[in-house]
Amino acid sequence: MARRALKLASWTSMALAASGFYLYGNKYLDPNDFGAVRVGRAVATTAVISYDYLTSLRSVPYGSEEYLQLRSKVHLRSARRLCELCCANRGTFIKVGQHLGALDYLLPEEYTSTLKVLHSQAPQSSMQEVRQVIREDLGKEIQDLFVSFDDTPLGAASLAQVHKAVLHDGRTVAVKVQHPKVQAQSSKDILLMEVLVLAVKQLFPEFEFMWLVDEAKKNLPLELDFLNEGRNAEKVAQMLKHFDFLKVPRIYWELSTKRVLLMEFVEGGQVNDRDYMERNQIDVNEISRHLGKMYSEMIFVNGFVHCDPHPGNVLVRKCPGTGKTEIVLLDHGLYQVLTEQFRLDYCHLWQSLIWTDMKNVKKYSQRLGAGDLYPLFACMLTARSWDSVNRGIGQTPVTATEDSEIRNNAANYLPQISQLLSHVPRQMLLIFKTNDLLRGIEAALGTRASASSFLNMSRCCIRALAAHQRKITRSFFRRTQISLSQAFHLWWIDLHELVLRVKGLRLVSWVTALLCWLLPASY
Repeated sequence: MARRALKLASWTSMALAASGFYLYGNKYLDPNDFGAVRVGRAVATTAVISYDYLTSLRSVPYGSEEYLQLRSKVHLRSARRLCELCCANRGTFIKVGQHLGALDYLLPEEYTSTLKVLHSQAPQSSMQEVRQVIREDLGKEIQDLFVSFDDTPLGAASLAQVHKAVLHDGRTVAVKVQHPKVQAQSSKDILLMEVLVLAVKQLFPEFEFMWLVDEAKKNLPLELDFLNEGRNAEKVAQMLKHFDFLKVPRIYWELSTKRVLLMEFVEGGQVNDRDYMERNQIDVNEISRHLGKMYSEMIFVNGFVHCDPHPGNVLVRKCPGTGKTEIVLLDHGLYQVLTEQFRLDYCHLWQSLIWTDMKNVKKYSQRLGAGDLYPLFACMLTARSWDSVNRGIGQTPVTATEDSEIRNNAANYLPQISQLLSHVPRQMLLIFKTNDLLRGIEAALGTRASASSFLNMSRCCIRALAAHQRKITRSFFRRTQISLSQAFHLWWIDLHELVLRVKGLRLVSWVTALLCWLLPASY
């Protein structure tokens, strides 16, 4: 009996092993699908990173040159480990890693520069998985729905990938298909992150990263619902229809579900691709102005904000019909809806920052939850030094030295930044991310912190505050007075902008004259 049982066990083991190898070899079985593997990997990575910080910096005097150099090395090692974890566990982990990588001026540069690669290292579903999702959601095979369907995706993100296809009526479409395993894994991944963040807080009480888990918990279910994304796309297209430079791809509802989204196919170059713009004669300054107008309108006037403007989601092109420059806004899964009180306080704060009203900078920063850390809050919002904030962010251009100082301060003030992020309203977190992504685009285009962009922001703030004041007053005389005041302030900004342009032209003429004098034409 014992010999028979041993023989049976041996054959069973061999059969299971052979089945396992076959399934793994044919990509039916993925170790990442096992909860124990994902949990074990995340726990091990968190433990190694925590141990590295606890032991590596213990014997070095805090604040010394040696401490700063060693801390930078620990940051880099930890960022790489975190990046490897995100790539291995995929899905939700990559999404959270991308969010951290976007916080350029809030986290140490070692983390943001390392985690930025996650935008180009998202997982890719096989065609078998794509066919399965389309079959389950649309009830038909790919060949029954499309004349052609490109097997190679146009792009793959943490939650989905996009394929180019042609419908039977000749329309060229972009088909966004959700990775099949993301939905099932996301809730477990968020719970795992919550446990790990609480464990890290026990070891490092000064670091509070629960805000990151709270954001993922709130936003991921919305991002995983593609019908919600389609509604957001139509809402923002209607909301900003007065901007003739904005293109939002049309949604084809008849072939869209929670996991499959069909959109109009629109080609273009990424918004940070200067070479593409030069080849297509697109003015980078015009693009930067349009982007600023669009986001100022979303934030200050409407309170409905597209919160994922990384370069892959913002394209630029020359419109085939008119030849006009257009901005194409993609991926509408992540939006922040601002409450009226938050939006108005935020308007007041930016007005105060632009016009260097330091008393109101303090007042409205504190109303937005900054408390005594309001100088740090103002620096985080503007990505400028406190000295530049006091001198006027529209008056002093950003220098390489100041930019480096801000990035270094992100490491030096990490506990305070962490504390601040845990106390500000939840709406502020995605606004920080959006601000940093937009600054990254401006830096790539070489248009960061221009006076013109601040003046456009100020125009939107004036309009938003005046609209609110008109709404809450019943007096016709008072409403007329508010409208006249708004018109005057907008006219004053127009005049101020005109003066700046004239000064710029004078400067150009002076420089030209000086060059002609220094370098006379040779015959």
